[in-house]
Amino acid sequence: MDSARKGSDVPMAAGPRDLFDASTDAAAVVSADGVVVGWTRGAEELLGYPAREVVGGSVARLLAMPGDPVRVAGIAERCRAGMGWSGLVPVRHRDGGSIDVDLRVSASFRMGGDECFLISAREQRQQWRVGQSVLDGFLTRSPVGMAVMDLQLRYVWLNDTLERFGGVPREQRLGRRLSELLLGLQTDTIEGLMRKVLATGVPVTDYEYVGWSWADPHRQHAYSTSFFPLVDADNSVTGVCYMVLDVTERWNARQLLSLVNEAGTRIGRTLDVMRTAQELADFAVPRFADFVVVDLLEPVLSTEGHGAWLTDAGPAPAKPVMRRAGMSSVREGCPEAVARIGDKVDFLPPPHDVSLLINGEPILIPVLDPSDDLWVSEQPARAASIGEFGLHSLISVPMRARNTALGLTTFVRSLNHVPFQADDVLLARELVARAALCVDNARRYTREHAAAVTLQRSLLPHALTGGTALEVASSYLPADAPGGVGGDWFDVIPLSGARVGLVVGDVVGHGITAAAAMGRLRTAVQTLADMEMPPDELLAHLDDLVLRLGEEETGGAPADKHMTTFLGATCLYAVYDPVTRRCTMARAGHPPPVVVAPDGHVYFPEPPAGPPLGLGGMAFEAAEIELAENSLFGLYTNGLIEGADRDMELGMSRLGDVLGRPDPDLGALCTSAVQQLVPVPQPDDIALLLARTHALGAGQVVSWDVPADPSAVADVRAGVTRQVRAWGFEELAMTTELVVSELVTNAIRYAAPPIRLRLLRDSRLTCEVADASSTAPRLRHARSTDEGGRGLFLVAQLAHRWGARYTADGKIIWAEQEIP
Repeated sequence: MDSARKGSDVPMAAGPRDLFDASTDAAAVVSADGVVVGWTRGAEELLGYPAREVVGGSVARLLAMPGDPVRVAGIAERCRAGMGWSGLVPVRHRDGGSIDVDLRVSASFRMGGDECFLISAREQRQQWRVGQSVLDGFLTRSPVGMAVMDLQLRYVWLNDTLERFGGVPREQRLGRRLSELLLGLQTDTIEGLMRKVLATGVPVTDYEYVGWSWADPHRQHAYSTSFFPLVDADNSVTGVCYMVLDVTERWNARQLLSLVNEAGTRIGRTLDVMRTAQELADFAVPRFADFVVVDLLEPVLSTEGHGAWLTDAGPAPAKPVMRRAGMSSVREGCPEAVARIGDKVDFLPPPHDVSLLINGEPILIPVLDPSDDLWVSEQPARAASIGEFGLHSLISVPMRARNTALGLTTFVRSLNHVPFQADDVLLARELVARAALCVDNARRYTREHAAAVTLQRSLLPHALTGGTALEVASSYLPADAPGGVGGDWFDVIPLSGARVGLVVGDVVGHGITAAAAMGRLRTAVQTLADMEMPPDELLAHLDDLVLRLGEEETGGAPADKHMTTFLGATCLYAVYDPVTRRCTMARAGHPPPVVVAPDGHVYFPEPPAGPPLGLGGMAFEAAEIELAENSLFGLYTNGLIEGADRDMELGMSRLGDVLGRPDPDLGALCTSAVQQLVPVPQPDDIALLLARTHALGAGQVVSWDVPADPSAVADVRAGVTRQVRAWGFEELAMTTELVVSELVTNAIRYAAPPIRLRLLRDSRLTCEVADASSTAPRLRHARSTDEGGRGLFLVAQLAHRWGARYTADGKIIWAEQEIP
């Protein structure tokens, strides 16, 4: 039993983790009479015996020590008591050698009626002891700088690494303080941290700082320092130890990432090429350089043509034409520059040519020499600036994006005496790459925006006329949005009978697609209006057109998310008749018109809203209002009334207030209204169309009821001739007589009563014949042997224009003549 207790007290070589990890132990099951019953693979790996050679044999032959029956009996008794046993035992390997193992015997258990013990073992490994020489070598040659300071923070001991970091010999350090030796470091802060450690006994770890040292006086280094107190046997603080690690590479990488991330938020905040170039220059000074210039190829700044050089577009000019797009300096006014913003420049660092812009890598010139022959001969003005302002180091980075050469960005140092290093090229390349994408985006946007504005302005009416019925004025502002201009449009369309059509619309989306769609809709409205369609029918046909346009773009299939599809539009169409002073209108999802009565009363008539164009399957309804003479009638798009608060009702109220102020100049009122309601650029197009109504008085309109009798034609013809002469149009009397004769004769012969003739005098002389038939007139070309069929052909030859329109009671055939 004594021997058993002695064995259990033998120290084990396993570490703390090994005590809880038995997954790699060799294990065997041994019966109470010492026969091996089970053998694991771990046991085979430890001792080299396969299971077939061990199982069924005595476990005693595996021991490399003399038998000790008393000790074995004591171990067995202890294990039967449920306590187990462990100890250091030599065992025999299959190759004949001896191995010292940590042996553990479990409490006994029954297996198949037999008493058994689980025996596990692992090889004992000798613990390594640190000698004094090893410890001394570790302290003096460690890559971590170490030092011991006394209670007055004077150096007591330091290792070779710390001596190398600071560049101050050990002899000069011992007995002196850090603040007396290394003035380029944050010595006050560091000594303050050491005092805190001495006072509290709490270590400070991983404090990072940046500073200069005598070992490398031309470059800043970053250090990570930890401080901990030194205590003696009675636990009193006797000094402080600090350890320093040079983390300059890690710090530089972190600074690079931080600068690049910040550049992403500071460069490219607008879609303006020049402003983006200036943002790059401003960001890099003084963070990275003392003087920065951004020169862009002239095609990049142009809205004509392709707008840039493609890098695979073939040979380029020997001397690139660039313009100074951005410039910044630590010196006020950029005196180092030999060119100003907007000037033409051809700067390329000698001896490089235009291939640098197309295929070249960044250029690093660590030391600039103003007396260099190449600089003096090729860039004399810049060589003089180098010498005058002490420009000593340069990096030039070609600016490219999406296989397109854009220009060149040059970084220069002067007041910062540290020359550019290879690592700085990585940062310069990254900054320029980010800026290049922004410049290219701005270039593409500028070109597309200019093209869309040009297209839209070419599609909008250049001159508006409302005849004698309306005085009209308009104002249009393109959107200032990343998507470009929108699809707002308006038009004034002269109709028969001195009537005028007014239309305003807004296509969904922005850019060239929206502008092109707007042009198609404007053309369609003009065509449908010329067909004399009433407003509700015109919108129904326009709705069908928008549906077809959408199907054309998707090919009849569901729209793909990457395709630019024509989604729809809103529209309001109104027809004003100066004879009746009535206005008929219909709208498709568009804001209602605004009316200012002659007495200044402002109201918004509400014709049925109708669905936006492009939904299909829903009807449009027309409404009619009466407008007093000199009323103001306004059509507009939602960009005018939405405002920053996006409150359309409030915007309509503001519009009414502005238009309610009397102004005899309609054009000035229109311009003033837009400027007051939209003082800053908006993300949507803005269109405003104003019309001041006039009426045709009784002296300008004459009408006759015509009996359905051919003999009545002569009386009608004579009455018309007298009226035309009374108006002073002697030159038109004969042609008007012929036109009236043909139109009235056709109505009596082919149409149904009642028949009515009307003459209107405004900017043209108009003859209208109304009947109760809806049969369309047909222009025929009669043969020489035909007795009739020449009536409408004759009208078409005599009149400036002619046509037909349908009414609720039938139709009207009309013909217009120019007044001399």
